[in-house]
Amino acid sequence: MKRALFSGNEAVALGAWCAGVRVAAAYPGTPSTEILEELARRPGVYCEWSPNEKVALEVGIGSCLGGARTLVAMKHVGLNVAADPWMTLPYIGVNAGLVLAVADDPGMHSSQNEQDSRYYARMAKVPMLEPADSAECFAMVGAALELSERYDTPVMLRLETRVSHSRTVVEYREERREVDLPYEKDAVKRVMIPGHARLRHPVVIERLEKLQQESERSPFNRVEMRSTRIGIVSSGVCYQYAREAFPEASVLRLGFVYPLPEKMLREFASHFHRLYVVEEMEPWIEEGLKAMGLDVVGKARIPRDGELDPDVVARSLSELLEMDTGVRGGGWSPPPERGELPEESSLPARPPVMCPGCPHRGLFYALRRNRAVVSSDIGCYTLSVLPPLSGIDCQVCMGAGVGMALGLEKAFASSEANAGKACKVVGVLGDSTFIHGGITGLIDMVYNRTPTTIIILDNRTTAMTGFQDHPGTGRTLMGEETHALDLAELARALGVESVRVVDPWDLAQTEAAVAEEMAAPRTSVIISRRSCVLREHREGAPYRVDVERCDACRRCMRLGCPALVMRGEAAAVDEDLCVGCSLCAQVCARGAIEEVSGHA
Repeated sequence: MKRALFSGNEAVALGAWCAGVRVAAAYPGTPSTEILEELARRPGVYCEWSPNEKVALEVGIGSCLGGARTLVAMKHVGLNVAADPWMTLPYIGVNAGLVLAVADDPGMHSSQNEQDSRYYARMAKVPMLEPADSAECFAMVGAALELSERYDTPVMLRLETRVSHSRTVVEYREERREVDLPYEKDAVKRVMIPGHARLRHPVVIERLEKLQQESERSPFNRVEMRSTRIGIVSSGVCYQYAREAFPEASVLRLGFVYPLPEKMLREFASHFHRLYVVEEMEPWIEEGLKAMGLDVVGKARIPRDGELDPDVVARSLSELLEMDTGVRGGGWSPPPERGELPEESSLPARPPVMCPGCPHRGLFYALRRNRAVVSSDIGCYTLSVLPPLSGIDCQVCMGAGVGMALGLEKAFASSEANAGKACKVVGVLGDSTFIHGGITGLIDMVYNRTPTTIIILDNRTTAMTGFQDHPGTGRTLMGEETHALDLAELARALGVESVRVVDPWDLAQTEAAVAEEMAAPRTSVIISRRSCVLREHREGAPYRVDVERCDACRRCMRLGCPALVMRGEAAAVDEDLCVGCSLCAQVCARGAIEEVSGHA
């Protein structure tokens, strides 16, 4: 038996490998990305970055039906993309086991919403496990695969940011179980024409009733009995918060979270005046307990938004616990004041900015100069929404930037209130997000004759999540060389009349291309291509300002480059940050910014 520190994502990957997973698919998305990166390093597993989460799940469905244990991973918003196959998969069932690992992001560290994925398990009538630490991440993957095969259903493994990224000790044997099940054709069960689907829905409901009995006897649901005055129900990382905040409280720790173990919950509740539920985001467990008629307190006290921690849990419940039980502060002792530390609100604001030399900066400078109305996707380039570039008007999710551009253009075309804006609409998205969800929008744009420009910000990687490859980079997750999708040829094949490739470090070329395509009455695509500066590292000599020629016009500051600052009455370049992109020199009307000569 080995013991080692693993993050939750690493433990999921190790557990999947030990349990015999042979196929895994995902689209990278924080906080779930490392699961596939870790699993791909192990032998005997095919791993892929799929173009999007829907495709990843469809690959997983095929592989599990083909007899291979399968893992599919994604972040919470990715489950929206995969929702279509997800809702029908329980009808057709599995052959070998399939686990869907979904990582939620309370606090929105890297997400556009705080969606609670637990509702997708309930909606699809699929069992759900929720680990509280890395040891449970490791154990639950194997248990979920066995559950999947025993009940002929996919199983959701729900993670949260703090579980995915925190490291705790895992005890394990590095042994792999080989699973290879025969494929059998069964069209009535696996082809969901309406007549077949009507036969399968009652099966799904009956299965859920059996799964509730499984939940009652699951070793992942257990009572930790201490004081009979305070009873808490919790799951996932919130269990850790509850234990730390109220160490004397009794806790029902849920790991098999759906269906809820009703008998176990009722028996636990019988010891207390009422129960307290500690969970992040939505009152998912609380609603289940209230539906059973139990007296519980949860979101009436604990915040429904943002990420919890032991201090938030303690401050939320201590007053009520003291009133209910007479236990001072519910057993919580406030930490000593730390007067020497400044409050977070008093610290200088440090808004996120694009990196020095970021290739997106030149493109958004050009868009601003052309007064474009910009709809955007999710990616590093979304940071251009901040001043001074202020380069984005609207953004929702991957793929939506193209469709929203079409909608804006059609609205402006028939609007007197927005006269003159119809020719100003531009949609922007990254190379990876174009492949993920932008292609169909571009087909729609061509089909419906929309005179709008779409700009693909091609930095040759999936930068936002840590430089993952995609079908346009010419390399797979397994490290193999492969065909590189030609985005320009693809756009032409879709019917786009004008496709141009520009270097965003060449401002004159970029500005001219943007102006010309915005003025042309046609659907056009500009590919703004230059590798991410963080991946390529420094490419040239740094620049500096000749203070004698600088007249403090601040034009260079409009680029929003972190390497540029004002020192007194002149601009200055921080040579340690400058990567030599030359954009500042290109915008300086007085020629006061120049390359440092003799730089090694």
